Amino acid sequence: MEAERLILDSIKESDKTVGRRGMYIVKADANQVEKIVDMSIRAFETDVNVGGVKGDCPPGFDSIEWHQQMAREGRLYQAMIENDLVGAAIVFPDETKCSVYIGRVFIDSVYHRKGYGIRLMECIEKNFPWATEFHLDTPCWNKRTNAFYKRLGYRKCKNTAFFHSLTAENMKHIWKLIKAEIEV
Repeated sequence: MEAERLILDSIKESDKTVGRRGMYIVKADANQVEKIVDMSIRAFETDVNVGGVKGDCPPGFDSIEWHQQMAREGRLYQAMIENDLVGAAIVFPDETKCSVYIGRVFIDSVYHRKGYGIRLMECIEKNFPWATEFHLDTPCWNKRTNAFYKRLGYRKCKNTAFFHSLTAENMKHIWKLIKAEIEV
């Protein structure tokens, strides 16, 4: 159904690895959850390369049951290029506040550094045209994700602790994108 499928064809010329194929997102199929979890594990385990501690990954990142629940609730989206599953996102839209909380985005590590993360974020933003704000958070120590969200126009709006701890390792940045700021 076209309403549930968002295709993004704006491929940058400098992104030769993508070619002319567009990315689109759809609500995740139940039969894709195991593949999505395997992809999540590979993606989040690369955080050790950017300051993370081995095994210090987001809650549920490796849980089939948790991802199945997100799929049943309509929060899990799979990122596709043609027929290839390349990543996923978990989103929490709130139409009453005109906002979307992006709980998690990840691209399979075999596709890292090819522009797919940017495409996935663009798909999410375009999939919720009514949203005026997008919110997300990421660990302070993760230089890769902090630079990524800044490059996309998100602004750091505060730091807060997660896991109820105030140690430097457990601090996260809260990021916000206000659509009006980028659509000028």
